Amino acid sequence: MNPGERRQLILDRLEQEGTGVCSYETLAAALKVSSMTVRRDLEELIRLGTVIRTVGGVQRAQAPSYLYETALHSRLAVNRQEKRSIARLALGLIKPQQTLFIDGSSTCLELVRALAKEKLAITVVTNSALVCLELGKNRDITVVGIGGQYDANSLSYVGPQAEDWAKTLFIDAAFLGTKGFLPAKGTFESSLPTIRIKQIVAQRCGQLVLLADHTKFGQRALSQVLELAQIHTVITDDRVPRAELAALGKKIPRVLVAPASPGKGASHAA
Repeated sequence: MNPGERRQLILDRLEQEGTGVCSYETLAAALKVSSMTVRRDLEELIRLGTVIRTVGGVQRAQAPSYLYETALHSRLAVNRQEKRSIARLALGLIKPQQTLFIDGSSTCLELVRALAKEKLAITVVTNSALVCLELGKNRDITVVGIGGQYDANSLSYVGPQAEDWAKTLFIDAAFLGTKGFLPAKGTFESSLPTIRIKQIVAQRCGQLVLLADHTKFGQRALSQVLELAQIHTVITDDRVPRAELAALGKKIPRVLVAPASPGKGASHAA
């Protein structure tokens, strides 16, 4: 494969990604070449103005500006395989005609990308600008955006107006991510503006589904958001120790475990 062919494949791969973003390692693995070869190809594409550098990788230069260097953007490529596996399991819980709330966490965004490809007549309520933009591509899905003050770190709408609107909702199921999760206590966040929306939604939904990869377990952040008793389902990956999953299964009605590696089947801890 000559350099021109490799560079076109790089552009094609970036186009396929939901965010138009890829890490150097992902591109090297996809092309079956060394990371140095990928970096040389990327330097040429950067020089030509077709891609730009991001945190830990590159993205198409014409990607929307709201994806450039934000606190959320820096998390999108972290543990992506685990997040995608979790999203696939979460997708299986969604039924036609449901009304859902989906937040703008990085794991929930993987769910949203998968959902955007489905022919599923549902309503999705969200305070995330990215969720609105992603699901807006699918005409089968009715998207309802909660307005309010825009938070540039989470790319979401927050504040008193958003909170008042959230208090009027009746949600079949809410899919929420988290900064930290202590199985004995609940979820934690460090972004204060987004906390209250999650707490209100937890009180207004029939089922609350927490999407949390293994890195969130055992982590405590600035403020607690949800009590353990408010969570109906936890979906995580199989890198969480089995003993911890078994203990969690005694406290949560349903624990689903997604394979961290492709080809492995999902399991139920409870």
